[in-house]
Amino acid sequence: MTKIEIRRRLVVKDYETCVGCGMCMLACSRRLGFLGFSRAAIWIRSLGGFERGFTVIVCRVCEDPPCVRVCPTEALSTRAGTIVIDYDKCIGCGLCRQVCIVGAVMWDEEANKPVICIHCGYCVYYCPHGVLAIEETKLSA
Repeated sequence: MTKIEIRRRLVVKDYETCVGCGMCMLACSRRLGFLGFSRAAIWIRSLGGFERGFTVIVCRVCEDPPCVRVCPTEALSTRAGTIVIDYDKCIGCGLCRQVCIVGAVMWDEEANKPVICIHCGYCVYYCPHGVLAIEETKLSA
């Protein structure tokens, strides 16, 4: 019998509709019990204001994630299509942040630890413009 695994992945449906409101960032940080943007795993960056638009920076879970490969303590791993952080193993060296090709390893300055999207989809419900969505893929194991 083949085991089917459902992989949930956060996707950006339409960059052009993002107005940079930051609701996704606030929702993410709030999901973790914090106020503000300091611990958000998703980030909105201006490309030059409304004329040029905004970009959404979020972990894309690379095929062979460089952040996982470079971690000297094996605090990062992949599971069910997401990057998982074992904060007890993390020494806060920042190598994961340095090698991320899309700049999606955010940093919690207070804890000196990485913050990486787990693709829970919480932010999707707070985006007033439908920029984000959760995509589900069935994987045979």
